[in-house]
Amino acid sequence: MHIGQKFVYSLFITLLVTALACTQAMTVSAADMDGIAASPAEINPVKAGEMAPAFTVRTVDDEAFVFDPAGLERPAVLITFRGGWCPYCTLHLSELRHVVPELKSKGVDVLFLSGDRPELLYSSLKRETQDDIDGLGYTILSDADMEAARALGIAFRVSSSTLDYMEERGRDIEASSMDKFEALPVPAVYVIDSDGKVTFSFVEPDYKVRLPADDVLAAATAVAD
Repeated sequence: MHIGQKFVYSLFITLLVTALACTQAMTVSAADMDGIAASPAEINPVKAGEMAPAFTVRTVDDEAFVFDPAGLERPAVLITFRGGWCPYCTLHLSELRHVVPELKSKGVDVLFLSGDRPELLYSSLKRETQDDIDGLGYTILSDADMEAARALGIAFRVSSSTLDYMEERGRDIEASSMDKFEALPVPAVYVIDSDGKVTFSFVEPDYKVRLPADDVLAAATAVAD
C-alpha cells in the first residue's frame, strides 16, 4: 500500500470511529433528555437520603393530582406498578391489602402509581384483585404520561417484542404509558417522610420481584407520625 493510500485509509478509519462515537453520544443524550432509560438495568432511580421529586399524575376521574414533597402534611408511600394487565402487579396489590389500612391509620398516605390511563385504573384489574381491595380506599393514580416514573428515574423503554405480545394478547394499552411512550416504570416502593425526604427505596429491575407487604409496613411505620 502506497503512503498516499495509507493516509487515506487511516483518515477513513478515524472518521468512521468518530462518527460511531458521535452517534452513540447522541443516543445516550436523547435517552437522558426524555428521562427514559434504554432498559430496566440502565435506570437511575432516586435513592434513600435524597429529596423526593414533584410530579403530576391523574386521578380515576382524569383530574390532575399534584405530588409536592415540599408541601406534604403526612408521610407518604409511593408504590409503582406497570398496569392492571400485569399479574405480578395485581398479586402485589392484593397482598398489600393486609397493611394499607394499618398504614392509613398511622397517618401515612399510600399512593399507587399505574401506567394505565385513568379510566382503566380499576377496571383493568383482575376481578379477584378488585374484590380484595374493595372498600379499602386504595388511591390508584394514572402515570400514563410517565411524569412520575421519569421524575423518580425508573422509566425504561419497552421492547418491540413486548409491545407485539401485548397486542397479540388483546391487551388494552391505548393511551397507556406503553402506547404513548413505549415505556414502563420499574416496580418500586418509596417511603417519604413529611419533610419530603426519601427514607426508604426499593427498586428492582426484575418485575417478578416485589417488596413483601410486611417490609412495606415496617419501612413506612418508621416515619409514621
